[in-house]
Amino acid sequence: MMGKLFFRLLLLLLSLILLATLGGAYWLMSPQAPAQTVFYQLKPGTSLSRVAGELEELGVLRSALTLKLLGRLSERGGAIQSGTYRFSEPATPEQILERLVAGDVEKVSLTIPEGFTQQQVIDRIAELGYGDREKLRQLAEDPEFVRSLGIEAQSLEGYLFPETYLFNPGVDEAALLKMMVRQFHHSVDGQLLVKTGPQHLDLHQLVTLASIIEKETGLVEEMPLISSVFHNRLRRKIPLQSDPTVIYGIADFDGNLTRKQLETLTPYNTYLIRGLPPGPIANPGLAALKAAAAPASSSFLYFVARGDGSHQFSATLAEHNRAVSRYQLHRRRQ
Repeated sequence: MMGKLFFRLLLLLLSLILLATLGGAYWLMSPQAPAQTVFYQLKPGTSLSRVAGELEELGVLRSALTLKLLGRLSERGGAIQSGTYRFSEPATPEQILERLVAGDVEKVSLTIPEGFTQQQVIDRIAELGYGDREKLRQLAEDPEFVRSLGIEAQSLEGYLFPETYLFNPGVDEAALLKMMVRQFHHSVDGQLLVKTGPQHLDLHQLVTLASIIEKETGLVEEMPLISSVFHNRLRRKIPLQSDPTVIYGIADFDGNLTRKQLETLTPYNTYLIRGLPPGPIANPGLAALKAAAAPASSSFLYFVARGDGSHQFSATLAEHNRAVSRYQLHRRRQ
């Protein structure tokens, strides 16, 4: 009788232990959400064991042991990726491990507007804390690095494609510049290069002309007409007479273009030198590149700003002088 009672009690105790173990395991493996959103920086080389302990302290995990065991059993503990992770929603240890292995990190944003110069791009990257200004400058002006990216030029001016980029924080300076040049190559496909306009421009010349168009107007619909003026001048061997190129060649330009500067010889003074300048003066967007490759059909040789962001186009010098008198001299009097 006593033996049966003992056996029943032992069976009951074992059942309770089993239930408690299963309940505890289920509790440990069930989804857990931190009390508030957690941003966790996983540094390169950090072990899963340390990550698990820190996530437990932050309330992302109930137990660090569960994540460590999962990593060991699945043999994925050494495959976790560095970066900044955001934890806010309930997640199981298995789901957390999946994210760490997949590198599901928070991405940062970098927007490069059309018409930014190489220096402006570098300054923006540095100001946002994504890279060192001097390292970026050295790379962008290193002919060997430039050539390694498939660019036949002295620098990356013109080839840092304007775009909004999303990327993992902590990437190095070379990777950032490669990312922008890769986007340039992706955007400037073979079809665009086939259409090089009446001047049969090569890639570097095309980018150079597109950069001038980009700096001359902010109106996309005007770009083919601006392009036609420059193509017409190139064909007739008339100097381009573009103020933005002159400005690019002036060190520490103060915003006021003077007659003396227009008469000072630099490689970028298109008032004094016929043809295109030696290279791009900014990083053009796709619209300017397309306009450079496929200009509008026109007989225009001149244009002048109307003062509202648009331009008046003229085919003869007499027409142009009248337009200048109407739009620029009139505005100065006002």
